[in-house]
Formats: sequence, structure tokens, C-alpha cells
Amino acid sequence: MKVLVTGGAGYIGSILIPRLLDKGAAVTVVDNFFYNQTSLLDVCSNPRLKVVRGDARDNKLMSSLVKEKDFIIPLACLVGAPLCDKFPQEARAVNFEAIKMILKFRSRQQKIIFPNTNSGYGIGKANIYCTEESPLRPISLYGKLKVEAEKALLRDGNVVTLRLATVFGISPRMRLDLLVNDFVYRAVNDRYVVLFEANYKRNYIHVRDAARAFIHVIDNFAKMKNEPYNVGLSDANLSKKELCEEIKKQVPHFTFVDSPIGYDPDKRNYIVSNKKIEATGFKPRISLQEGISELIKGYQIIKRNDFANI
Repeated sequence: MKVLVTGGAGYIGSILIPRLLDKGAAVTVVDNFFYNQTSLLDVCSNPRLKVVRGDARDNKLMSSLVKEKDFIIPLACLVGAPLCDKFPQEARAVNFEAIKMILKFRSRQQKIIFPNTNSGYGIGKANIYCTEESPLRPISLYGKLKVEAEKALLRDGNVVTLRLATVFGISPRMRLDLLVNDFVYRAVNDRYVVLFEANYKRNYIHVRDAARAFIHVIDNFAKMKNEPYNVGLSDANLSKKELCEEIKKQVPHFTFVDSPIGYDPDKRNYIVSNKKIEATGFKPRISLQEGISELIKGYQIIKRNDFANI
């Protein structure tokens, strides 16, 4: 099995690539190593790994690399609303135009697994779970571009899209700008956080379970193809305040307050059903509480906020 992964040295890719190699796949990684990450050094000894320092927007490069691959996993992305707002032209080029380019180069037999985000649901309705049939109403440029890309991919076919919940947990290419990772970092180091719109809810998934979801799709592609799937912890549709309460159970000195003024520019607020992917046999293995425990240990190693995407 030959797999092309763009952005393969990133937060999810650094977990996914070793798993693909363990499956016996021949893996080609394209990454520009923008953050000077060294996250794939431990698998460079594997003869089935090829690493290309390059740009997923490079027409000539991508046209040559797409050839003869069984699966294409386009992880390369400007991730998150703040980063996309800061670099809107680059965000469109990487998050949408580069995906259309892959569609132009691939054959109809080549399979694509696309990481979307469930932030596309935008603002949901109280106590009503967002399913894959719920309307997509993204708020941020990030969410809008991911939704555009998903629509183009599903129109083209031979695709599975994964609408990932907010990812958390330790990765060799660490990120601190994700909500759980950020709040635990603040709890450990600052001992407090000020919450804006503390009652706004979202869903969560551990980074290793997110990587497992891609493997699950590879193993079950025929029965899952041409559909979107929510991927998250069904028992972790939590508000920011509820998340902080979970963290405080493990970091007792952590203090959090709900600000009566100000607002969070990320207006997402929804709860998500993950029953569709669970019906295919996929179940997350790592709880939010286990992830918090892991992060607390990790932050004894990481003492500088050098790992954000913003």
C-alpha cells in the first residue's frame, strides 16, 4: 500500500506516520517544516518512509508525487481560526486550492481521506446533536475553507471525510493553541484562566484516536466511502467551564473565572453525535481525563509556549 501524506510532520501526522509504517505501508511525506519540527526523526530508519521537504501548493511537485499512490491524506493546512484570519490568502491557497489541485492530478481509482473539522457546524441548537446531516454553517474563514474543500471532494468521489472534534493530547509535534492543550498548560503554569462565553460547548478527540480514525478508514474504505463522519468522544460534549472543572480535578490549584465582559472571537457552540462512525466499528480509546493527565506530565517537559500555530 502506497500512501501520500501532505503535512505529515504536523500534530496529527507525527502520530499517524508511524502507525502507517507499522501497517507495512510505503509512506511519502511532504512537509515544508515551517515550525522546524523534528517529529519524524524516530522513523527515518524505516526504508518505506520517504520525506520530501516541499510545499503542498507546488504544482510540479504534487503532480509527480500523487502518481501511483493508493491513498492520499492531505493534512497540510493552516489550522485554526486565528492563523487563517492572520494569513487569509495563504489559508485559501493551502486549505482549499491545494485540495483542488490534488483532485486534478489523481486518478479516479486513488482514494482520499480528508481531515475536516466539526467547527463547520458553527452555532448549533441547544440540546440538539449535530449529525452529518445537520446544516454546515461555519463562522470562521478556517471553517468555511474546510467546508468548501469537503464539498469539492465529496462531489468528486472515492473519498471519506472526517469531521474531527477539537483535538488534544501530546504529540511529537506539539501544539499548545488547541483548547484542551491550552487550558491545561495555563492550569499547570499560570494557575488560572479567564473564560469568555464559558457556556459554549464543543466536542473533543485525542490526537492518537484521530490518527486511529484514519487507519480505520483505510481498513474499511469500501463501506465508508463518499460519506462524511464526525469523529469525537461521545461523552465529551463539554462547555469551556465543564472542561475547566475536569482539569481542576487533577490540578487542584487551578482557578478559572467567567468574565462578564469581553467575548471569544471563536463563536462555535454545538454538541456532536459520533454515532455514524461508531456504527462502522470505530470507538475512541483515550478519555478526556486520561488526556489531561498526559498533558500535565508533558508540561513538565515543555516549559515554553513555542508550540502554538499562532
